[in-house]
This record gives sequence, structure tokens and C-alpha cells, in this order.
Amino acid sequence: MSLSISPVIPAGSLSASLQPSLLSSDGGLLLRPWAVDDALVLQGAFEDAMIRRWSMHRLTSRAEAQEWIAAAYSRWREERAAQWAVVPADGGEILGRVALRWMDLFHGLAECAYWVLPHARGRGVAPRALTTLSNWALKEAGFHRLELAHSDRNEASCKVAAKAGFALEGTRRSALRHADGWHDMHLHARIQGDA
Repeated sequence: MSLSISPVIPAGSLSASLQPSLLSSDGGLLLRPWAVDDALVLQGAFEDAMIRRWSMHRLTSRAEAQEWIAAAYSRWREERAAQWAVVPADGGEILGRVALRWMDLFHGLAECAYWVLPHARGRGVAPRALTTLSNWALKEAGFHRLELAHSDRNEASCKVAAKAGFALEGTRRSALRHADGWHDMHLHARIQGDA
């Protein structure tokens, strides 16, 4: 049976090239693919209490972090997901992570995710990185819609989403289980043509 619509982003469009590094519009941040040498920083991130509170993932060793990084490269080649380390554009230590957690090229959909390390919080890193990623995804990669979901208890994440132009669309009740139980999840989205 044939389909009545064609893919929004043809298969192979992203994986035909290496995952790009992305510069923020203010020139202050660089989003770059994770490197094997980042494993200790990545492992340490998942030991941070704030990241652990909102993330369902755990990395308990350098080897697990290296596997996570290797998997990120595979997911890019498979066009299923993309992960970036957020660093100062002029060099320096990792500030955080931004990602397209899953990608559906046929429908032009993806879900964004992010976290910021303790030493970089309160400096606008998350909204700038998310804006950089979403601008690339919508304007260059060709996605039509980007979604973002976070616990309704995570007020900081709600502010990041709003600053990055993701409209709040509603609440998915009891939608995701965290370590402390079921959470309602706010759903935000940004689509092509949004300011």
C-alpha cells in the first residue's frame, strides 16, 4: 500500500553528513557532538542532584558514559536522535546538554531535552542552547514541529521552554514516572513559523 503523503525530511538527509556543531546567535555558546573524552563530565552530570531529580537515566561509571556517547553517534547515523554538549564558543568546560531525544523524519517531529551543570546555572545557558538547537532543527534540518515535555513541578524548565519560544500546549496527566512517583507533564511545542 502506498502513502498519500511524502516524508517531511527524506531518509538519509541528516545522516548523509556528520552531526553539525551549532553556534548560538550571540556567538557565546557552541553546541558540539559529544566526544569520548567527555565521559567523566557526562558521568558527573548524572550524579548531580538536580539532574537526577528530573532525569530517568543513570550513568554509574565511565564505561557507561562512553557507551552513551557511542550510542549517541549511532542514533545520529540511524536518524533517531541527536545529542550535543554545550560549551563556551571560545573554549572551556562543558556547560550542559541539549538534544533531540527522538526524531521522526517522516512526520517532521522531534522532542527536545536539556540540562545544565551546576556551575553554569543561572546564566541563560539552557534557553540559549535550546533556541540554537530549535532554530537549526526548524530552519535548516527541516523539522515542522518540536515538542518538549517536563514535570509540572519543574518550574525552571517551564521558564526555559517559554524563553526559547516553546508555547505551553497543555498538561498530560500522570504521564511519566520519576523516582518519586508519577508526574503530570507540561507539553510545550514550537513549530515552523513561530516567532
